[in-house]
Amino acid sequence: MLHALQVFTTVIVGVMVGVEFCVAVFVNAIMNALPGDNGQLGRSHGGRLLGAVMPFWYFTSLGLAAIWAVATWGEQGSALVVTAVGLLVVSVLMSVLVLVPINNRGKTWTPENRPSDWEQQTRRWDRYHYLRVAVIVGAFAFLVGALV
Repeated sequence: MLHALQVFTTVIVGVMVGVEFCVAVFVNAIMNALPGDNGQLGRSHGGRLLGAVMPFWYFTSLGLAAIWAVATWGEQGSALVVTAVGLLVVSVLMSVLVLVPINNRGKTWTPENRPSDWEQQTRRWDRYHYLRVAVIVGAFAFLVGALV
């Protein structure tokens, strides 16, 4: 049962990392290259779609990793899992304190109602998102290290 939890947690976190990496490296680049207002409209739609799913994914990942840490406390590799949990906590805090507020504004923007600094806010979100991706990649790496 414990091994199933470990594999399931690693897969859930790994897929989350893949989605967030894809957004950071590919989706945002595609949106930025679209003509006219299409990129901003695409980002707004993405903010609504992923903004509805990602909170559950982040908290589920954190919860599963925390259960793994408690279940293996003191065993070989448990320090790696605890470190991963710490990084997932950092990613959730970054999300709640910095990224979600920007996303909540951005997902309502249209070409008619967006603020004059919308591009600066978008670039700020992107910078913090890159940092968050680095944090969750680290968490994933620690979980894989603990698994093997």
